Formats: sequence, structure tokens, C-alpha cells
Amino acid sequence: MSLRYQAHALTDEAEKRRTLAEDVRRGLTGSPRSLPPKYFYDATGSKLFDDITELPEYYLTRTEVALLAETVPALMGELGPVDVVELGAGSAIKTRQLLDTRNGNQQDLRYIPIDLDEGLMETVARRLLADYPFLRVEALVGDFEHHLRDVPAPVGPRLALLLGSTIGNLDPPARRRLLGEVHGLLGHDDRFLLGLDLIKDVKVLEAAYNDASGVTRQFNRNMLRVVNRGVDADFDPTAFRHVAFYNEGASRIEMHLVPDSPQEVHLRKLGLTIHLAPGDGIWTESCYKFSRASVQQMLEETRFRLASWHVDPANYFALAVAAPA
Repeated sequence: MSLRYQAHALTDEAEKRRTLAEDVRRGLTGSPRSLPPKYFYDATGSKLFDDITELPEYYLTRTEVALLAETVPALMGELGPVDVVELGAGSAIKTRQLLDTRNGNQQDLRYIPIDLDEGLMETVARRLLADYPFLRVEALVGDFEHHLRDVPAPVGPRLALLLGSTIGNLDPPARRRLLGEVHGLLGHDDRFLLGLDLIKDVKVLEAAYNDASGVTRQFNRNMLRVVNRGVDADFDPTAFRHVAFYNEGASRIEMHLVPDSPQEVHLRKLGLTIHLAPGDGIWTESCYKFSRASVQQMLEETRFRLASWHVDPANYFALAVAAPA
């Protein structure tokens, strides 16, 4: 595409198929039954999630975007990064907010997005390179939970990004592993920008995952279509209710798919048949919610310190700037 664009494949289609098959077998034979949320994001799921971010009930994206507009100019000015590493980059819409603050600064900047969707990254890179002449893109096609050790060495001050409260999709042990890996990417003067959804009124939290128009229901059910294609299964997505609720004891929203009638599902590539009784759900996502105290503790456990903390006026969402301790 351009001398300013490189892509490094850390996984291939055969490995992705093997990983999906292993994840599905382990998840659907476990107790409770579960499926990893990364399988929401085929082309249909990604489009549905984009639609979710525009819903009136879903405050997360618009609140984070507003916070970035307030905080990013100072961060970019103080750090002056020439290396930006983004975990789970997706469409990189928020990344543009960082790049826009440098339009008067033509010093080269290397952008390293990490995402499983190579096609999307190439499309995004093409658009970014057209708009930002100072940019180079070195894309890593892989899973940020497994491939951070393949991130190239920094070429100068580095900023790592994990936005959208994606950290909230990981349970505490997985969070600690990931933050430990991120710590290894950064020098003492580098920074890590983390987006976090905050604990708040339960009605507000639950409404964000139970929108009146039913888009989140479609998004949740679509995972079963991904599984159907991946392991030649015969789930009927319409036979499953979307269930999302706040588990106060664990500080998380849980999303489940729950049948109202008995289901016999054949997963032919796995040689597996499962039987689900009414109410026997499949756990598809956890969305952990945070407080400043819980974030500070999480960071300290992984050898970070909280350098700065930024919240919106309603105290709905936070951006944490972390520094290696």
C-alpha cells in the first residue's frame, strides 16, 4: 500500500480457526458455559457495535471522546510521543484525537495498532496515512492478550493506549497479566492511557446494555452465528434471550444468552453435541466497572503508578494516565 505502511501477521487463518475451536469447546463444556467476547467482532458484529456506540443509552463512547478532547492535548504536549501503541485498535476513531493534536508538529510518529482484523487495519491505515503526512503505521495482526511481546522496540517516547473500557472485559487475573505485558513495553518516562467505565447508578449501567431498540440483543446473538460458521454448528440465535444485569458483588455487568426452550446443538467440527435446558445460559461477556481506588490498586499491583486521573462531570467514565513505577 505504501512505504509508510507495514503489517506483520502474528497469527494466520488456520491458527484463528484452531483457537476458536479450542475456545468454543472449552467454553461450552465448562461450568458455567461461556464464550469469549472477542468472537462478537466479525463484520456484522463490528457494525452492530458501531451502532451501539450511537445509542442514547450507551454513554461510554461519547463520554470518553469528550474526555479525550479535554485531556489529550496536554498529554501529547508533555510526553511528545514518537511511538503510539494501541491495543485493540479497531477503527482508530479515538486515535485521531491524539493525531489531530500534532498537526502543527511534522515530526515523524510511528503508530503500532494491534488487532485481529487485518482487513480493517489496512483500511484504517490507508485513511490515516492520507490525513497525517507525519505518520508511519506498523500494524500487528494478532491478539493483544497473546502478542504484546512482538511489539517492536521503541524509537523514542512511547504512549500505549487501551481505550473504550476494554480492560473491563478481562477478569482480574487476565488484567494483571495484560498490564504486566504493557509494563514491559514502556520505559520510565513513557505513559499508558487507559479508558475505564466507573461504578454508578445500577439503572444507568443496565440501560447501557439493554437498549430499547434491541441492538445489543442482536450484537449478543450474533456471536452464535460466528460459532456456527467457525465449528459448523446449528445454534438458532433467535431461540436465545439477551440477558444483561449488574452483579454488584463483582462490580460487573454480565451478558448472557439464555434459551426459553430445550436446545440440542451439534458442533460438527468438534464432534460435540450439547443440550441446554430452559434457563441454561451461555455467558458471553463481563464488563467490569471501576473506582479510582480500584484502578489505583490494579495499577500498583502491576508496577504502575497513577500519574493523572480525569473524569467527566457526571463521574461516569475515567481516563487514567499511568506511568511505570
